Amino acid sequence: MKNKLLYIFILILSCTAACTYIQPIKDGLTAFERKQYIKAIPMLKNEYKKAKTKLDKGQLAFLTGESYKLTNQSDKSIEWYRTAYDDGYGVDALEEYAHALKRTQQYQEAILAFKELGLEIGSPYEYRKDIQGCEIALAWLEEGAYEEYTIEQPKFNSRALDYSPSIYLGNALLFVSDREESTGEEVYNWTGRDFMDLFLVDLNTGEISPFDATINSPDNEGPATFSRDFKEIIFTRCFGDENNAAYCKLMSSTREGDNWSPPMVLPFTESEINYMHPSLSEDGNTLYFAAEHPDGWGKYDIYAVDRIKGEWDEPRLLGRSVNTIGNERFPYIDKDTLYFSSDFHNGMGGLDVFRTYKYKNDDWAPVFNLKAPINSGADDFGYVVDYRAPIVNPKVIHKGYFTSTRDNGKGNDDIYSFTRMVPPPPPPPPPKDTTKKEEEIVEHTLLLKGYVLEKIYQNPDNPNSKVLGRKPLAGAAVKIRLDDVEEDIRVGEDGLFEIILEEDAVYKFVASQEGYLNNDAKFSTKNIAKDPKNPTQEFLVEIELDKIFKNREIVLNNIYYDYNESYIRNDAKPTLNELADILLQNPTIKIELASHTDCRGKEQYNQELSQRRAQSAVSYLVSTGVAAERMTARGYGKNALLIECDCNNGCTEEDHQANRRTTFKILE
Repeated sequence: MKNKLLYIFILILSCTAACTYIQPIKDGLTAFERKQYIKAIPMLKNEYKKAKTKLDKGQLAFLTGESYKLTNQSDKSIEWYRTAYDDGYGVDALEEYAHALKRTQQYQEAILAFKELGLEIGSPYEYRKDIQGCEIALAWLEEGAYEEYTIEQPKFNSRALDYSPSIYLGNALLFVSDREESTGEEVYNWTGRDFMDLFLVDLNTGEISPFDATINSPDNEGPATFSRDFKEIIFTRCFGDENNAAYCKLMSSTREGDNWSPPMVLPFTESEINYMHPSLSEDGNTLYFAAEHPDGWGKYDIYAVDRIKGEWDEPRLLGRSVNTIGNERFPYIDKDTLYFSSDFHNGMGGLDVFRTYKYKNDDWAPVFNLKAPINSGADDFGYVVDYRAPIVNPKVIHKGYFTSTRDNGKGNDDIYSFTRMVPPPPPPPPPKDTTKKEEEIVEHTLLLKGYVLEKIYQNPDNPNSKVLGRKPLAGAAVKIRLDDVEEDIRVGEDGLFEIILEEDAVYKFVASQEGYLNNDAKFSTKNIAKDPKNPTQEFLVEIELDKIFKNREIVLNNIYYDYNESYIRNDAKPTLNELADILLQNPTIKIELASHTDCRGKEQYNQELSQRRAQSAVSYLVSTGVAAERMTARGYGKNALLIECDCNNGCTEEDHQANRRTTFKILE
C-alpha cells in the first residue's frame, strides 16, 4: 500500500511539473524562469510600465537587462541595468551595467561605472583589474589602422549555441551545438538543462548533420580534437545524475572504417575533477587540455600530458607564463605555438585569445594578446587554424575559425572565420648614440605582489548575507616560506606585500590576523620564461581571510542528503573538504557541526535523522585528518528553523529548502 501511494505521489509531481511547463506563459517572470528570454522581454517591459512600487520596477528592469544579455543584445541591456540600479535594485545591477559597457567596448564609460561600483561596495580594489583592462583595450584600439586579422561570420551559425570548431575529414568542420537536433531532452525543458552534441558542417555545401551516434549521447558532449589521420577522437563529455555533480571528463574513441568504438574515459582523469577542451599535438603524443584541479594555479588551468609507447603519462601543469589565478581554457596546439583563452591576462574583456610558443627548454614564451578583431569586449575562444583553406594572396599567413559571444552574432555563441595577414615590417630602430657607453646587460626580475583580503558582507554582522566584494585587510601578518627558510612580514593599509622571487622555486604563504581564520597560498616560479621586452615581470597572489563570528551559525552550501538517508553524497564532499582545510589550517578552533530539517514530519523522527546527518558530516571530516575532539555533532531537527512560516499552507518550497540546512559555528 505504501509503495502504491508513493507511486501515485510521484506521478502527481511529474504531472504537475509537466503541466506547469505546457501552460501558456502569461507573465515575464515565468518566461524568464523558463529561459524563453525573447518572449520575456516585451512582457517584462510592459510590466515595468505598470509596476506601482520602485522595488518592483527595479526587479523587472534587472530581468529585462538579463534577458537582453542572454540573447546577445548587450547594447540594449545597458539602459535596463542602469534603470534597475536607479530604481534601487542594488550593486548587482550596477555591476552588470559596467560589464555590459565593457562587452560593447564602451571602455571610457565602463571605467567610470567600475569606479562608481568600487565606491558603492567600499573597495576600489575589487574592480581595479577591470579598469586596467579597459585602459589597455582603449590603447590597443587607438594603436593604428592596420589590422593583422580580418573576420567573417559563416552562414551555418544558428540561434542556438555554436562553438569550439575543429578540423575534420574532407572539407568538414566539427563543432559543438545545442540546436534542436541534439540527442536527449529538449533544450528548454522544465528542468532548464541544455544538452550539447557534436555536429559536422560540410564547408562545400553548407549541409549540417549530427556527428556519429556512438559519440553523441543524452549527456553533454563538448569540444573535440582528432589525430592527424582522423582515426582517433578525444572529446569532452559532462555527465552525472540527480545525486551527483555533472563532472566533465575527457573521452577517447577510435575509428575503423565508418564505425567509432565505444568512448572510454582517459586513464589519468581523477574523480570529481572537471576536464575539458582537449587539443592533440600533430604527432599525437601530447595532449593539451583545461582542468579545474585543486593543485592548479587558479580556477581552470591548462595542462599537458604525454603518450609514451601508447600509454598516457601523468599530466603536468603549464607554467606561470600561461596559467594565472583566473581561468585559462580552450587550448589549441599548432606545431610549437599554443593558442588559448584567458579572463585574467590583460585583455579586452571576458575571455580573450592569446598565443605563446615553446622554448627549447620546454618553457613557454610570454603570452601575446591577439587583440581586435579576434578579441572583443565579449568572450572569444576556440581558435583553430585550417591549413586546408586555399591561399592565393601571398600576404596571407593562414586561415581558420574561432568562437565569440559578441553582440553581432546570430545566437549566443557563434563561430567566425578569420584570415591572418603578414604584419607590416616594424619601424627602423633609432640611430645608436655612439657617445654613450655600451649599455649594461639588463637583469630580469620576478616581482610578486601579494594582497591579503577580507570579504565585504551586505550585512557586516551576518556571515550568511551576500558577499559584495573584497577589500584589503590592513595589518595582517604573512609568513613566507621557501624551502626551510621563513620570513615574517606585515602588510600596510593597502593589504599589499611585495617580494623579489627566486627562479625555479616554490613559495608558500600563510596569512593571519587576530579575529580571522588563517589561510594560505602558494606560488611557483618553475617554467616562467623571461620576457626580453619586460625586464621586470609582475605576478599576483591573493590570500582571503574569513572573519571569525563566534557562536554564529554559518550555512554550508551544497550539502544535500537523499530522502530518509544520512550518508555523505559525492556532491557534498567539495564543501566539506573546504571546511576540513579551514580546520587543519586553524588547529586551535573547535566547532559545532549541525544539521536541520524543515518543519514537516514528526519531531522525534526529524531529531534522530538530523543527528545522524550531522554525525556523518563529522565522521567525514575525521577521515580527512581533523581531530574528532575538535568537533561536536548536533541534530536540531525542526527546532531551530531559519524561516518561520505556517507549515501547513504558509511555507513555500524555497522556505523548506532554506530550513533544511547543514551549518557550523565556531565555539572557541
